[in-house]
Amino acid sequence: MNTTDNKPYLTGHYTPTVDEITATDLTVEGSLPPELTGRLIRNSHNPKPGVTPTHWFKGSGMVHGIRLREGRAEWYRNRWVRTPALDGAPYLTEHGPDLTASPAGTHVIEHAGRLLALCEANLPFELTRDLDTVGAHDFGGKLRSAMTAHPKTDPVTGELHFFGSSPFPPYLMYYVADAKGHITHSAEIPGATASLKHDFAITRHHVVFVEGTVTFDPGEYSGIPYSWNDAQPARIGVMPRGPQGAAKIRWFSIEPGNMLHAANAYEDAQGRIVLEGPAVDREGFQLSWNWWVGAPGRGTEPNTRSYTRRWVVDLTAGSVDEQIIDDLAVEFPTLNEEFLGAEHRYQYAVSFPDQEGYGGYGIVKYDRATGARSIHQAGDARLPSEAVFVPAAGATREDDGYLLTVVSDLKQNASQLLVLDASGLDRIATVHLPHRVTGGIHGSWIPDSDLDGTDSDN
Repeated sequence: MNTTDNKPYLTGHYTPTVDEITATDLTVEGSLPPELTGRLIRNSHNPKPGVTPTHWFKGSGMVHGIRLREGRAEWYRNRWVRTPALDGAPYLTEHGPDLTASPAGTHVIEHAGRLLALCEANLPFELTRDLDTVGAHDFGGKLRSAMTAHPKTDPVTGELHFFGSSPFPPYLMYYVADAKGHITHSAEIPGATASLKHDFAITRHHVVFVEGTVTFDPGEYSGIPYSWNDAQPARIGVMPRGPQGAAKIRWFSIEPGNMLHAANAYEDAQGRIVLEGPAVDREGFQLSWNWWVGAPGRGTEPNTRSYTRRWVVDLTAGSVDEQIIDDLAVEFPTLNEEFLGAEHRYQYAVSFPDQEGYGGYGIVKYDRATGARSIHQAGDARLPSEAVFVPAAGATREDDGYLLTVVSDLKQNASQLLVLDASGLDRIATVHLPHRVTGGIHGSWIPDSDLDGTDSDN
């Protein structure tokens, strides 16, 4: 570990938090909707003091939790995910990869009453509802590969769909766990390659994989062995859901690029697969990668030239229509997850300055029916996190709910949880946190009902 370089992922909004704390009875401005009774838990790459990872993604995971209950902000706490990697255990050993040596710093989800901290090269790590580490979770021994940091919960069946990607065969494994947390199906996906696969999508009837123009590169020494390769074809794989789906997967060529995060996918009225998400071209990937590793020639932000694209896959014609549908630099797309896998009208994202540093941070709302785009401007030197949608009590419209985002405020050296009206993006409430929270990656809102029967009532 190099401890001297001034890496961008260790400065500014991304300066690591030094201490684990618990604070209670947080100050609230405005009124918290009483139905917000649960936990917002968000992950971040947060190496220990004195440790400089060679890549942003290798920073040890620290989870930040904010407990809301019936109009009150009861507590904030932050904890490192205590994996072997936190104490320096290597991922590669003489016996092969150690799937428990995980940063566990990318995402946090709940499934079947378990909180899981995720990193795509490793096993998930289970946490208590108070954010203490339980240990690696392998679904009763049925998960023998890595697990994506972006599993998908089917809002109809409650099933958890996920994959494990590897630079070596088998390149891609697909899994389904039922609503009780038991893996009921797994399959190796034929035709997959060593291309980087960070996210994917499900529709009501299909699973959608994306292979971009970034693939395994043993000569990349940042610790994340991937790089852009023009010889790697970019493709979308469409697989029917169900036990026999893997044998029926079809791969469709798309334009060179790389998509980290899918907004959503669905089948339209003509039976075509519609997939949307921010993606980068070759220049954007290189500028972003150089930020992630702290190399010269980097962009001003961790994602550069990241524009929302739409791919429409015509299964009958065997063709793909692809277009950039917005010129605003965004990442971390979200939606009302009751519409995951189905046609949705609204989606949200975080906006960033462009590659020249112009523009500001904000929370973006897209109306896909009208083409309208609205932005809640975060303010000077204020970086919002991924906007997590929570439905309002008795919601009747798709955007009837709230967006929860944690803001890093450099000028005040502080952070707040903002509760925005998902319809108009107006601020409803602000929860003041006891210290500035490291600019982070992904997280989840977990209502109390999803944790019934777990280890604590706090």
